Parts: sequence; structure tokens; C-alpha cells
Amino acid sequence: MRLGLAANRLHHHDGEAALFRFLRASEAGLRDLQCSLHAVGRTFDAIQQHGPLRGDPLVRQYPYGRDGGLMKLVAEVVGMGAERSLDGAIYLIDPVDPSSIFPEAIALKRQCVIHAKPFISTVASARDWVEVERLHAGFAADAAADDLHRFEAQTLALIAHDAMKPAMLAFADEHFAVLSRFASRIGTGTTGQRLNELAWSRGWPADTPWVTRYQSGPMGGDAQIADQVLEGRCQRAVFFEDPHVARQHEADIQLLERAVTTVTDLAVCITSPRVAARWASAAALRSEAGCV
Repeated sequence: MRLGLAANRLHHHDGEAALFRFLRASEAGLRDLQCSLHAVGRTFDAIQQHGPLRGDPLVRQYPYGRDGGLMKLVAEVVGMGAERSLDGAIYLIDPVDPSSIFPEAIALKRQCVIHAKPFISTVASARDWVEVERLHAGFAADAAADDLHRFEAQTLALIAHDAMKPAMLAFADEHFAVLSRFASRIGTGTTGQRLNELAWSRGWPADTPWVTRYQSGPMGGDAQIADQVLEGRCQRAVFFEDPHVARQHEADIQLLERAVTTVTDLAVCITSPRVAARWASAAALRSEAGCV
């Protein structure tokens, strides 16, 4: 398994930064998975300076960003043959760093979404991904990841653009039991209504919304949910984006994504149906094993 790895300076400038909080929490899991990290320029240098994984063959050096390192990650997410293909990317984003909106940074996420590969932009998402893949590989649940799986104390956001609404409904229908474990669910206008109709058809009490609805995306629903993320009231977002259509409310969409990266240790964000289904299946495995 191979993942691209990049982090803005805020997240690797010293040994207590986000990159190293992730690596310390997930080093054993990364070794279990034999997951190689293909680290761009300064991110690689920071690992060699601060560790963990200093000098470890699991960490591969890529060029600096100015020399095309991030562009190479984009190409390898798309696929450049058997020896140059990535299974996804971790990009720990500082939302106020201008490089987070450079074309190669935006393209990295877009190509991950298009090719149904994980795009991981927060510490919580990175820890969660490692636990999901460990469970699918047959390893026992890691108690250190229990905080990510206390769904009964968490709020889940379910959001989908127009072309992705059928995929969201299919995902919710297939994984209804897991999603119903959350203390509450929130969503934007039309998606929330359709999810409520699905829940009612499955026997959810007709006088109780399964999803609390905010405004539609163009009317500011993404911004309302972003506020819930920033306030610590929403811990996980499943956000099915359509990467092929230009949207007039793109700034609002970016606002939600930037809110998630602002609280990087606290919020998990999943951006494709395949990755979401893999997470939900792993959550069911954890539950069947009697874990949180």
C-alpha cells in the first residue's frame, strides 16, 4: 500500500506538530499495513529531523514542491504504471497557507475523488483511515482509536451534490444501522429531506427527523455546517462531491473543507462513496467485535 504524504509548514515545523501527532498515534498501524509514505520535499525533511519514522524505508523521498513533488503525487494518484501508482494521499492542510489552494493541491484532491481513493486532510481522518484499513486487513481493533468510534456521542454530517445524491441515498440505505448509531445527523436541504424520507420508509419514527436539515448548499447550508464543525458540535462529515461540475457556491464548499482542516485533530472528512463504504463496513466490524 502506498500513500502520498504532504503537510503545510504549520503541521511539520516542530516535533509536536500535526504530522508527528499522526505518526506517533499510527506508526504501529502503518507498520502492520506495510504502508509506504511517499513524502514531498519539506515534509520528508521534517520527518528526518523530528521523527518518528526517521530513516525508515517506509518513508520515500519525493522532490520539493517547487520542483514538482506535489505534481508527481497527483500523477501517481491517477496512475503511472505498476511501480508509480498511489492508493491515496494524506495532505495535512493549513487553511490559511496560500499553497493549500495552489493548482496542484486542488488537483490532488480532485483526482483522489475522481479515482475513488482516500484524500486525507486532517489528523483525525488519517488516524481513522489507518484503523479502517487495519480492520479490513484482519487486525484486531486498536483501543487507541476508540475516541474516533464513539458515534453515540458524535454528530455526523451527510452532504451530497446533485449528481451524487443517488450515491448518498444508496450509501445511507446500505449502512443505515451504522449511521443510526450517531447521536445526531445533519445535512443540507434536499439531501437531508431525501435521507429523512429514506429513514421513515425504514421504520424511523415518522414524527422525528433522522437528519436535522440546514439550508441548501447555495443558500448557505455548507457554511452553517462549517460553524458546527468549528464549534466542536460535528465530528465527522461524509461529503460526496461532484468533481466534474463547476458550482456557483464553490466558496461555501471550500469554507466547510477549511473548517474541517482548522480542527484537524477533531474532525474526520470522507469525500467519496467507495471510501465512505469502506469506513462504514469497518465500523460494523468493530461493533461486531464488541469494540466501541
